[in-house]
Amino acid sequence: MTDKITRRDAFASAAALAVGVAAVAAAPGEALADQPNMRNALASLQDAKRWLEQANTGKGGHRAAAIRLIDEAISEVKQGIKFANS
Repeated sequence: MTDKITRRDAFASAAALAVGVAAVAAAPGEALADQPNMRNALASLQDAKRWLEQANTGKGGHRAAAIRLIDEAISEVKQGIKFANS
């Protein structure tokens, strides 16, 4: 049971993080070369994706949808980092 709570919490955190990252990436003048927050966000999203990939299938398509959304969030974070470094 604890394992399921951890996975659910990881996904919820990743989803909330993705929303926050999108807001940060869109904010003009906020980028710094080092970007520790963006790197941390990227690592958290990658962790959440690994948890979801390890979860059993049979979640009515929601697990697969969550993985797709996290992939989109990872892409957005990477694009934000690239943009800020240019």
